[in-house]
Amino acid sequence: MLVMTLCKMVPYRPRIRDGENESQLNRLRSLRMQGSVERVPVTQRTSSSQNSAISQRSTVLVVDDDGSVREGLSSLFQSVGLDVRLFASAPELLRQKLPDAPCCLVLDIRLPGLSGLDFQAQLAESNIHIPIIMVTGHGDIPMTVRAMKAGAVDFLTKPFREQEMLDAVARAIERDRKRRESERAISELRRLFETLTAREREIMTRVTAGLLNKQVGAELGLSEITVKIHRGRVMKKMGARSLADLVRAAETLELRSSPDRSAPINQ
Repeated sequence: MLVMTLCKMVPYRPRIRDGENESQLNRLRSLRMQGSVERVPVTQRTSSSQNSAISQRSTVLVVDDDGSVREGLSSLFQSVGLDVRLFASAPELLRQKLPDAPCCLVLDIRLPGLSGLDFQAQLAESNIHIPIIMVTGHGDIPMTVRAMKAGAVDFLTKPFREQEMLDAVARAIERDRKRRESERAISELRRLFETLTAREREIMTRVTAGLLNKQVGAELGLSEITVKIHRGRVMKKMGARSLADLVRAAETLELRSSPDRSAPINQ
């Protein structure tokens, strides 16, 4: 899931240590003169909770046709320990493999050719779920509403504070991290469910639908003790410590009870 955030923003003003090359500072001063980012001191870049969101292996994808803006944003994000990938256009990003780790996209709305909003829609149609931070110097209410309804994490209008961008990125990366964790958990549940026999799946479906062992046995033509044995195997294979765990797993897998009373499966 790719989240592009094209942002024509000027990076923060770094502290240049003695002996450090001042070319970076000169470049950032030049960007600030373009008016992309408001000159407001950043006294605290991220809160403790946000530090957990923007941690190692997290990546920010930046799509902007302005090279100086791309480099400026890269400096800002790298200053808080984020990996950064820069692209001059949406098609250029699509040609690359997306990070297999929490990431987000900083996407400028006004791009030559495919606009940021159109690219956002294209990503959604391609089932690419990347949190997107939209940035523009010419935003309006309809444009903002469209971007947010399409799932954008934030919509920043220039000039904006550096901290605003860092906060938006922290939220976007945390959202992507939770999505990835959820997808991994669901994938593992599906793998475990596939290890069940046809009979065990029947019993799991009915037990988690609220039927008692005796009722399950009556529907499937089994003795109550046989149902208990199958149920124990289901619990073990699914890694469930309690019936409540098994019910949650069934809800996650969206299991539905559809008993076929006319043709019970052989044990």
